[in-house]
Amino acid sequence: MDKELFAALEGRIEALIEKHASLKHENEILREENSRLVRERDGIKERIDRILNKLEGI
Repeated sequence: MDKELFAALEGRIEALIEKHASLKHENEILREENSRLVRERDGIKERIDRILNKLEGI
């Protein structure tokens, strides 16, 4: 019976380790996407600021 409990525990631990690795990978992908979106937002903001500055000059 102890062997069965240890085997079940080992299986659960292995599943948790795999899930942890998967979540770390997903987190890295999301960080990269977030960085890309921040850069994109900053670029759009710069374009809007330039347009507003041109309009102020009119």
